[in-house]
Amino acid sequence: MAKKVGILFGMEDTFPWAFIDEVNAQGEGKVVAEPVLIDKVQQGIDYGYHVIIDRISQEAPFYRAYLKNAALMGTAVINNPFWWSADEKFFNNCLSMQLGVPVPKTVLLPSKERPDDTTEKSFRNLKAPLDWDYIFNYIGFPAYMKPHSGGGWKSVYRVDNAEDLFSKHGETGQLVMMLQEEIVFEDYYRVYCLGQKYVHIMPYEPRNEFHLRYATEPKTTGEEHKKLMKTIHDYTIKLNKALGYDFNTVEFAVRDGIPYAIDFCNPAPDADVNSVGQANFDWIVKHAAKFAIEKALSHKEKQNNSSWGTFIKNAAVPEAPKTKKAGAKASAPAKKAVVKKAPAKKPSAATKAAKPTVAKAKAAPKAKTTGKPKAGATKPKRAIVKKETTKSGVEAKKMKLVTTAVKREPAKGGLELPSKTAHKSGTKKTK
Repeated sequence: MAKKVGILFGMEDTFPWAFIDEVNAQGEGKVVAEPVLIDKVQQGIDYGYHVIIDRISQEAPFYRAYLKNAALMGTAVINNPFWWSADEKFFNNCLSMQLGVPVPKTVLLPSKERPDDTTEKSFRNLKAPLDWDYIFNYIGFPAYMKPHSGGGWKSVYRVDNAEDLFSKHGETGQLVMMLQEEIVFEDYYRVYCLGQKYVHIMPYEPRNEFHLRYATEPKTTGEEHKKLMKTIHDYTIKLNKALGYDFNTVEFAVRDGIPYAIDFCNPAPDADVNSVGQANFDWIVKHAAKFAIEKALSHKEKQNNSSWGTFIKNAAVPEAPKTKKAGAKASAPAKKAVVKKAPAKKPSAATKAAKPTVAKAKAAPKAKTTGKPKAGATKPKRAIVKKETTKSGVEAKKMKLVTTAVKREPAKGGLELPSKTAHKSGTKKTK
């Protein structure tokens, strides 16, 4: 019996139908494709799809719940609906730093408005004001503010100074935002990645009109270009293997020859022929069909067939340390090798630039033990956290986020997340 591939989609009208035709052509009757059709969703029921390509569940929670049930019953859902539900862009940046992939300097900002069904008391752990001096010096201006979760270039702002930031942050409602340094790039690429192995690098110009963003050319040539393409290819594979995405795009801004990963949480990326262009469209249709057929033919009944990233797999079952195989000859005892310390080589300037700086937190000094308290000694008083004034001379209308310290009684006063703050232009910019 033929394996069945379904595609779940919404308003897009070019990729889904071309994908179906391509699977049916490549599948040669062994694998067939069709639009997913749903007339009921009963718990614990397998509705017969070996593979489903998900292009819409980020906008439709009903579909996301349907796909989780399908994945549980053994359907290979692309992309994994459980991980997609958990993932977001700020975490992506944090993970990227651990993987050694350069990313822009980024901080997380609380939402302007409190979430529904919360009060000022819900935010007693959030200090007010935030350490704006540190944040502004770390990120610098101009900068970009964007949602920590989501995509489609929605609610993305360029901010030129503190006043501009607070003004535009006032438009974001309950969105949790990220503030990110501007990467002034000389080259930019958008990269398709399928099955954590098929990679297609596309020159991309995000400053162009939407329909012209792919109408550009690489700015590097020769050996420099080959080296850059190899680095972008390797970073793309590394990120998608860690995240577990089988259908994703990664965007890179190239500054001083170093590709910075700007956006790599796009599990339903643009694949419309009218925006990506015919050549890129042909590639994504052909390889999406090829990978879906591979997943269908390797499908195992009543088992997990959806992909999980190395981040999750290593957390669940940590990799055992690799051990060297013992030599075949074991009769004579091995002589101790004399290890000579080689003089440490100074890293080159290029090496320094390629590695993002990660500040290591210093361990707090251990408290000295003084033995048992003497009789009659009073108990130490609980430390009272006081509001501190900024040390840099920055004059601010204190951001009324929440109370400064965690208290037992409800916090007093209104909560504005955040209020507009006047910040002196003398704040040092980060280059």
